[in-house]
Amino acid sequence: MSKSQGKTGTRIGIITVRERTYHPNRRLLEAAGRAGCQAMLIHPYHLWPTIEGNALGLIGEHADRLPQVVLPRQGAEIGDTCLALISHFQHMGIALVNDHQAVSIARNKFLTLQTLCAAGLPCPATVFVNDTLGFQPAVDHLGGYPVVVKPVNARQGEGVMLVKDESDANGCVLPTLNRQQGLMVQRYMVPDGRRDIRVLVVGGESVCAACLTPQKGEFRANFHLGGDIRAMDLSADLEKPAVAAAAAVGCDVAGVDMMVDKDGLPQIIEVNYSPGFRGMEAASGLDIAGRIIDLSIKKYQKK
Repeated sequence: MSKSQGKTGTRIGIITVRERTYHPNRRLLEAAGRAGCQAMLIHPYHLWPTIEGNALGLIGEHADRLPQVVLPRQGAEIGDTCLALISHFQHMGIALVNDHQAVSIARNKFLTLQTLCAAGLPCPATVFVNDTLGFQPAVDHLGGYPVVVKPVNARQGEGVMLVKDESDANGCVLPTLNRQQGLMVQRYMVPDGRRDIRVLVVGGESVCAACLTPQKGEFRANFHLGGDIRAMDLSADLEKPAVAAAAAVGCDVAGVDMMVDKDGLPQIIEVNYSPGFRGMEAASGLDIAGRIIDLSIKKYQKK
């Protein structure tokens, strides 16, 4: 550690609406303290951008001592107002670990898949629908029922549904389809013989990977839904597209979710710009928070 990173070292801001006891926040604050940094939680609704006299500024919490590098960590709930704050930091010359463009893409699952497909990366067959008139044509295009329906911005598997037939569609999907938001309809991959893998990418490197097994009777392999998570060694055939996916979206830190079929062929499902890592740290024994803080320091020094 350099002398400039001592007890008065890099000021790191973490954009979050959660409290200090929330696992990622607690671990990042601990890691920052160990690195001699001053870390602060920035509530996106308590700090407000200003424009005055051809200068960008901020008022509210922490405005008197702004961070030198910022980690956007609000997650899927992020809205346009927080994106405006992130953009403001960026225009003020403050380093970001996941910049405005990366967060804007990653918060929307369909924009993410568009970006990945344009980069030549494997993605699931998907139709984006913004009206009930398009739902059945989407199902037909994908080969019929069952299909998986997803909102474009949900957290921890919320709102993801397995639609088995037309009755399911009429009862659960069509009445709630919002034209302003739309939804994704995807071809269903059965859990049998399927591997669900999350790869944590930090600074362009695969830090660790884990295989997630859905809880019995559940088709979503989410740790927060009771799924089992186990650390795994990642083959080059899987590591390469995961790292490339984070790079395509522009994320310095990302949780890349993949499904691997029985033939070993991966499909990239999602790139999460603010991945939780409680399960990954527990499964791997690695100090993931420390890796993220180290990257934050390097981003500030480079800036």
